[in-house]
Amino acid sequence: MEQKLYVKILKYVLILFLVVLFFFPIYWIFTMAFKPYAEWTAAAGTIYWFPNNPTLDNFRSIFTRQLDMSAIAGTAIRPIINSLIVSVVGTAIAMIMGVMASYGISRYKAGGQLPFFLLQLRMFPPIAIIIPIMIMWAFLRMIDTWYGLVIIYGVVTLPFSTWLMKTFFDDIPKELDEAAIVDGCSNIGAFFKVVLPLAKGGIASTALFVFILNWSDFLIALVLTDRKWSTIPVHISKLQSALVGQLYGPKAALGIIAAVPPIVFGILIQKYLVRGLTFGAIKK
Repeated sequence: MEQKLYVKILKYVLILFLVVLFFFPIYWIFTMAFKPYAEWTAAAGTIYWFPNNPTLDNFRSIFTRQLDMSAIAGTAIRPIINSLIVSVVGTAIAMIMGVMASYGISRYKAGGQLPFFLLQLRMFPPIAIIIPIMIMWAFLRMIDTWYGLVIIYGVVTLPFSTWLMKTFFDDIPKELDEAAIVDGCSNIGAFFKVVLPLAKGGIASTALFVFILNWSDFLIALVLTDRKWSTIPVHISKLQSALVGQLYGPKAALGIIAAVPPIVFGILIQKYLVRGLTFGAIKK
């Protein structure tokens, strides 16, 4: 009996340790964002585990260029807008193409080896192919443009949207398509009127996953943008000062702001994030 009690206590201690381990970075960036300059600068010489004098100066600085931020960085307003535009449009392209391709693959085995060809787009690390893409984009004059980023984001995340949506379409019984066709729908009509509404849970979860991938991208945006279409991850890397070096407080503040859109997106679609909406649709 005592042995079981010890095992149970050990289990809860391990769980608590893992929770602290994984949530500590979130706690640290949150507290860092509200620490005044004297508490997060390297000159402080002391680690402050909690802000003694909470302030919003770090949030103000990323929008007003206080704390002698580098002229290269500028304010965060434009990068936030840029990230929203390219992430939303890139996600829309990946989802539209991915939904169509995955339905054809799931229902009609279309494309032959197409699923594996799409998967090959993710078999190479981005750093191995980004230089040829940069040269091609420079030749096409698409460096530092919104459509240059959108095309790459749509193509890079297409394998994820296709393979994820294929699993959701596979879960929807084919008998529903056949029943709709018998009732007078065309193949396209059955897709839009029957299958697509049933797959909205999968579409929502896949769109959230693809959006997070596009939103958090650093390497592609770093290489293919300069100033005009710099995104949040690239802008964070530029937050530095000639006087104090890395601006950890403003970086943490912008990191919190950058986490808001994916969280809001997830909250808005949370009611659709339930897989298995079609289980039991047809009783055998």
